[in-house]
Amino acid sequence: MTTLTTDTGRDTKPVKPKRDEHLSADGKWRSFPKVPHLLQYVSTETYFGRVKIGRKIFRESLDTDVFTTAKVLLPDFLKKKRKRAATPITGSFAEARKAYETDLDADHTLKELSKLYRHRCINALLKSWPELDALHPAKITETDCRAWAARFAAKYSPQVFNNTLGTFRMILERARISHDENPARRVKRLGVKQKELHLPEPQQFEGILQTVETSGAGCAKHCANFIRFLAFSGCRLNEARLVRWQDVNFIKGEIRVHNSKSAKATSKPEFRFVPIIPPMRDLLELLKPANPSPDSPVCAIGECEKSLTRACKLVGAKRITHHDLRHLFATRCIESGVDIPTVSRWLGHSDGGALAMKTYGHLRREHSTTMAQRVTFSSKAAITNNN
Repeated sequence: MTTLTTDTGRDTKPVKPKRDEHLSADGKWRSFPKVPHLLQYVSTETYFGRVKIGRKIFRESLDTDVFTTAKVLLPDFLKKKRKRAATPITGSFAEARKAYETDLDADHTLKELSKLYRHRCINALLKSWPELDALHPAKITETDCRAWAARFAAKYSPQVFNNTLGTFRMILERARISHDENPARRVKRLGVKQKELHLPEPQQFEGILQTVETSGAGCAKHCANFIRFLAFSGCRLNEARLVRWQDVNFIKGEIRVHNSKSAKATSKPEFRFVPIIPPMRDLLELLKPANPSPDSPVCAIGECEKSLTRACKLVGAKRITHHDLRHLFATRCIESGVDIPTVSRWLGHSDGGALAMKTYGHLRREHSTTMAQRVTFSSKAAITNNN
């Protein structure tokens, strides 16, 4: 402790240094004996955490030049580094993959179809990278991951690529590789372009239905009615298969639909209610038996993909799928004047209409041309007077 003396010769109060600190031999780093593992880079005054674990030294910026803040951040830095070092990395990628698959199958919050899809992503990953299973997770580099991504993206759609990349990342994390050091995290996801919808015009849709119904197949009428049900309800394929007569309420004019996209871990309702529009009422009255069993399905069949594809080809329309009939329902509703948030609720979306706006915010060319004729900037009377 030092004492300062004034010109008059009287001693002032002793002055204490702000903190104990030492400089390194080269003068670049400042350390603090009372705060182990804390360093300060002299030229920028930025604080760093430093710790030696085993034979390896970890030094990482704490992103602050404030001493008190650095002391608060230091324990988290030490905890993260020591935890990582204390947990051994799995011996091979195959071991990590099997551990991930075990966790996946035991996850009660996922639906069976979601689990099946993840397993398919794993199969696609191994098919595109046969040597992967034998590699040690810690030896998989960013360069390796980028090389795989280039091969995989050339053969698969952006959606499949993104989901497979996500699965790859989770397997590496299951191998105890941290989020920040995961090489698959440095591979960017692909952008997914909005699907361009090619929906049939009203006359084409009637032609498709007639072609299916008169095809001569044993279940021709059932196929046509299933197409109508999908188009008049906006149901997903799995949802339409689950609709029973007990779900149809003619008095309230609505159909109770099981939400197939409701995750088990969310509070989203299990059911939604879709209004019975006039063509749907006609269809239901046609399909309804004299004394229907409450738990019997409304639709006699649960798919008609081949019949639908064949009919589109014969009438000269773009090929549509089961899911495109859901798009057709939404588009017709919007063109009929139903607001997008309402259509979104009918479809079972829980985002207030954001997805529906993105998907169905445009109108088909025929409807757009008709609406354009209503746009004016002045009255006809004003134009006549000016002439």
